[in-house]
Amino acid sequence: MADFALEAERSRSEKLALRRQLLQARGSLTDEARRRAAVAVQTELMSLVRRELTPTPRREPPTVTAYVPMGAEPGGPDLPEQIVRALPDGALLLLPVLLDDGDLDWARYTGPDSLLPGPRGLREPAGPRLGVTAVTTADLVVVPALAVDRAGRRLGRGGGSYDRALTRVSAATWTVALLHDGEVLDAVPSEPHDRRVRAVINPSGGLILSAGAEWTK
Repeated sequence: MADFALEAERSRSEKLALRRQLLQARGSLTDEARRRAAVAVQTELMSLVRRELTPTPRREPPTVTAYVPMGAEPGGPDLPEQIVRALPDGALLLLPVLLDDGDLDWARYTGPDSLLPGPRGLREPAGPRLGVTAVTTADLVVVPALAVDRAGRRLGRGGGSYDRALTRVSAATWTVALLHDGEVLDAVPSEPHDRRVRAVINPSGGLILSAGAEWTK
């Protein structure tokens, strides 16, 4: 038990140090570098959405979950609007609503005017709440991250909100993290509650699958 506690404490310390390093690097990006990164990430994500989420006679219009990037987060603040433009008719885009306990509720995105200020500087949809299990209906889950390693281990900001949400997502659902260049690492510190993603998108590498993942319709 003592060894487990020591290992958990070591992992938390390593995460804190790595977060500081990554956030400092993001903070040093120029406005132009952020703009170029946002365009590149959006372009790759839109290509993915159009290629993989086209409805068929046997398939209902898809549901995607995403978020509104803030500050230096990859994807840019207009990411939801760009996703909507790439989605087929009848598709849904859900955005997270942070609950008091740190979990994520979800609501439909209906345009830039529907976004309201939320906690921690977030922008959240104003529509009816659909419940924490709404993420289970998604065909594609787009998540924020500070780094992801080759095995798909994701480093977030430490709140645990997306780890909780991802526990509800089927293993068959594609989860994609948006990153800057230099944020795909050989390894990131992790704990048992940390959830993996199946792919990342960054400006130079495009879509990168985690080890063992295969993209299938």
